[in-house]
Amino acid sequence: MIEEGFHKVPLGHVATVVTYLEMTSPAALRPAELPEGVTLQRVTDPDTVWYKDLFMRVGGQDWLWFSRLKMENSKLGAIIRDPDVHMFTLDLDGTAQAILELDFREKGKCEVAFFGVAPALTGSTAGRCLMNHAITYAFAQGIDMLHLHTCTLDHPRALAFYRRTGFTPVRQEIEVLEDPRLTGDLPKEAAPHIPIFA
Repeated sequence: MIEEGFHKVPLGHVATVVTYLEMTSPAALRPAELPEGVTLQRVTDPDTVWYKDLFMRVGGQDWLWFSRLKMENSKLGAIIRDPDVHMFTLDLDGTAQAILELDFREKGKCEVAFFGVAPALTGSTAGRCLMNHAITYAFAQGIDMLHLHTCTLDHPRALAFYRRTGFTPVRQEIEVLEDPRLTGDLPKEAAPHIPIFA
């Protein structure tokens, strides 16, 4: 248990509040249509280079997503090609511009392991459409719970988006981690709104 009060974050690190959310039955979908020229695609045999490029564009450059970027390709490939991990993207002009990774490896549950849209689709209805698909698709597999987590390093509207979508917050954690811009896992110019304390 962390004591109440302020706690210094070590130099070279960042701190974030992680919120876990759950949905135990399909929420009412929020009506939305895909933007013009955008198509939803299932990716059945994702290449790790393709995946890391998409992961970087969706979350690494702006929100300090780095866990999959530092992962060895063999380990990453085993996860994203697992038959119980289902990958979707939104395609715009032949380029993947969103990530939806649904992890069914725990019986009766599905984790939205990664979800987001690249800057080319930010501010459009694309995110809402992709989440509608996630809810419909996941519960169609006979699960009892759909869950995910977000953190204060993510898009500032992410938590509110998930709550509006029908997810219920169930707990929080504090995470302190090495700043990925100082470890070389992300470029120094990533997420410029988050200060670096070297």
